[in-house]
Amino acid sequence: MESNLVVMATRDISAMGAIRLPTIITAAGENASRRFLEFFTANIRNANTRAAYAFAVGRFLHWCDSNSLTLDSLEPIAIATYIEQLMTVRSAPTVKQHLAAIKMLMDWLVIGQVLRFNPAASVRGPRHVVKKGKTLVLSAEQARQLLDSIDATTMVGKRDRALIGAMVYSFARVSAVVSMNVEDYWQNGKRWWLRLHEKGGKHHEVPAHHKAEEYLDVYLQAAGIAGERKTPLFRSAYGRTDILTATQMNRRDVWHMIRRRAGKAGLPVRTCCHTFRATGITDYLENGGTIEKAQTIAAHESPRTTKLYDRTSDEITLDEIERIRI
Repeated sequence: MESNLVVMATRDISAMGAIRLPTIITAAGENASRRFLEFFTANIRNANTRAAYAFAVGRFLHWCDSNSLTLDSLEPIAIATYIEQLMTVRSAPTVKQHLAAIKMLMDWLVIGQVLRFNPAASVRGPRHVVKKGKTLVLSAEQARQLLDSIDATTMVGKRDRALIGAMVYSFARVSAVVSMNVEDYWQNGKRWWLRLHEKGGKHHEVPAHHKAEEYLDVYLQAAGIAGERKTPLFRSAYGRTDILTATQMNRRDVWHMIRRRAGKAGLPVRTCCHTFRATGITDYLENGGTIEKAQTIAAHESPRTTKLYDRTSDEITLDEIERIRI
């Protein structure tokens, strides 16, 4: 029975995009294999986190296999050596994420009595403090230029304008927007609202800006899906046609769309999905909004995270430079 459960879990986790059982895990026995699979299937619910941690853990365990290490022989010095090597080819934030994934897995194996102690617990990662985000922020004029450049006479154009508008005017993550169903844009009294599907299965509700409302109404009327409440709001198209499918767009679809739209509008090549979250927050703050309210709209856990998107003080004016009186 145990073996059948492990086989079933292995098949399920492969379908979810995680990694297959590494040799170092299977060599440690069936309990280790089951516990390893549970780490991804039962312990990590967010698909993006699962994929990132699966890659990090898979890379580390492959390194262990190539160096003939066994699970019970892992010591802090071995993991520290791996982290030092990883730092030569990966950025500090990536290394910190990989180490976090390794520590979390080892903790899970300790709790499951596969390991006696966590060999990664004492390993330190690189120091990395982020005080300002690196995401490209568009000016209000550039954002307007992009939205106005979209050909809204086509179905795909109406969809793209509504999707970008939803991200700009609600500070929404792309994953939250593409996960919306038609019913997640709804009327409450005189106002329309957006229900965004955030990390951890949480829902975050924000009023729809009048421009986002305008774009969404035009799109829904043209698509004829306003009554299909349980179906995806933003749908993919058949190939290069102007006909929408019943299938939900994914983040990669949106990324390709934004790169294409930004290129046609003459915007920087670094324009990406997250650009619109940062652009919306920056414009909001420039027009008198507060960090605290921006944090609430963006559904950030900490105002420090919101502050990373604040580029209102990025520009150094000529007046400031002229204060140098040498």
